[in-house]
Parts: sequence; C-alpha cells; structure tokens
Amino acid sequence: MDALANLLEGPRARGAFLLRAVLAPPFHVRVQDGAPLTLVAMLTGRARITTTGGGAPCEVRPGDIALMRGPTPYTVADDPATPLQVTIHPGQHCTAPDGAPASMDLGTRTWGNHPHGSTTMLIGTYQMPGEVTRHLLSALPDLAHLPANAVNTPLVALLAEETVKDEPGQEVVLDRLLDLVLIAALRAWSARAADHAPAWLRAHGDPVVGGALRLLHTHPEHPWTVAGLAGACGVSRAALARRFTTTVGRPPMAYLTAWRLTLAADLLREPGATLSTVARRVGYGSPFALSAAFKRERGISPEQYRTRTRADPAAPRSAPPG
Repeated sequence: MDALANLLEGPRARGAFLLRAVLAPPFHVRVQDGAPLTLVAMLTGRARITTTGGGAPCEVRPGDIALMRGPTPYTVADDPATPLQVTIHPGQHCTAPDGAPASMDLGTRTWGNHPHGSTTMLIGTYQMPGEVTRHLLSALPDLAHLPANAVNTPLVALLAEETVKDEPGQEVVLDRLLDLVLIAALRAWSARAADHAPAWLRAHGDPVVGGALRLLHTHPEHPWTVAGLAGACGVSRAALARRFTTTVGRPPMAYLTAWRLTLAADLLREPGATLSTVARRVGYGSPFALSAAFKRERGISPEQYRTRTRADPAAPRSAPPG
C-alpha cells in the first residue's frame, strides 16, 4: 500500500450533505458547521475562499476544487470587502448577521441568494469524523486549492447533474460520486504537495523507508520487529532504524504502535466491532494488550474512547503517527 492509497482508503461518505450553491454578487457566506472535511467544486463564476486558520486565501474559478479541513471555519465571498450576509452553523442552520434565521432554499439540493446567480458551485461535506480517517485529515492543510488543469475529471459534471435529482437511492449515488470526486482531488493534491506533506507521506518516496512503511501499513497485524522489518527490506537492522528515524521522525516500532492505535481508534467506531476483533486486526495478541497500549498512549481505555465518541461523534480522535 503506497502513501496515496493510505489517503484514498479513507473517504466513506454516509448521507453526506451535498448541495448546489447559486449566488449572485455581492455575496459573503461564513461556514462554521464543524464538519471535518468539505469539498467545493466551482462550476461557473468565481469566488474567494478564506479560512480562519491563517492560510492564504484562494480564488476558485470554473473547474477548480477546494478542500477545507474542519473544524476551522471558512468564508466564501465574491470580494473581500463584501459584508457578511449569512453564517452556516452545525446542522446547516443559517442565520443573518443579526442572528435571525436566514432561508435561502432554491429547490432540490439547491441554495443561494438568486435562482439565476452567475456563480454556481457544488459543496460536499463529510459530516462525521468516521467518514474520513484522521490519517487523511492530518495530511491536508486547512485549505487546499486545486486548479482545473490539476484535477481535470469528468466526475464533477456527473456529480452536478445528479445533485439536483430526487430519485430512489439518490443519496447512495451522491455519496459514492462525492467519494470519487474527493479521491480525484486527493490524487491531484498529492502530486502537487510533495514538499509540504507530512514526513510519513514524503517518506514513502525513500526506496528503503517507503518499503518499510508499506509493509507496516498493509500488515499492521504482523508481529514486526526491527530486525524482521529490516530483513524484509533487504538492509541491516541498524541501517533501517537510523534511516527510518531520520526520515519519518520516530523509530520504526514507535511508528508502528502509533499506526496500530490510529487504526484501532477508527475501527472502534464501527458498529458491532468487538475489542477482541479490533485487537486481532491491528496486531495485539489480546484485548487486554490493546487496552493497556491504548490507555498508555491516549490516556483513556478503548471502551471509554468508544463511549465518548458515540456520545459526541465530532469529538477529536487519536492522533496519527508522524
């Protein structure tokens, strides 16, 4: 499994929030819905997207895609000088600047300030943390802008066509199409962001460390040792340990522990997952061994973690390695 595959295995939209926004200038919308990940695909016109996380704003044009990592709020405006008009809160509750409810419904999955506005965009939101892995979210900046010539996929046009339909099974169709558009965007982002990606992602390009990472990611359940991993990569134990630590930022076994616990945190969110099954899938010999490692590294037991995340699905999850 390569670095990109680790990112692409994450998107799993389930009843994702998806709409077509139709806006006529002037417009200025602030989104603070707390969603972990949002995708904006520009169809016509142009808009300026800015996040409150300190990243540089970007202007999106037809064919461009922007990815916003939550829960950082962001704004979409025709011009920086345009006053705020609408704020979108969790649950897609909209308010005017004075706090009064604001209704901008324009029909089936369509929203905006004018039915014939010159600016149209698709907005797809992954609403629950379990729909996108923490590993993916850790790799992305608060705002990733992908110009049309970097993405170049027919999937956006298909998603736009399906968004306004109201047919049996439509939610499933839209979920899968949104996943595919996101994957296309992530492929384009990965190709452009090599110098700014996390250490673990860049390390996949190293001929030795990349091989070791692929083995750890693909077979976390294997009883790895540094010697065994080094043998599988065709280098000495000392050489692998030194090169891995320098490239990734932590020793191989420390990385493996963090990776296993990251996977365990994701698996614990799955309905019906038992501690025994999760332990076996991530390389721990017993539920007790997983519980001890999880509590040592995360400060709470797996059961406490699962209870907390069920009570508050938006609660932060365990951090990924690297």
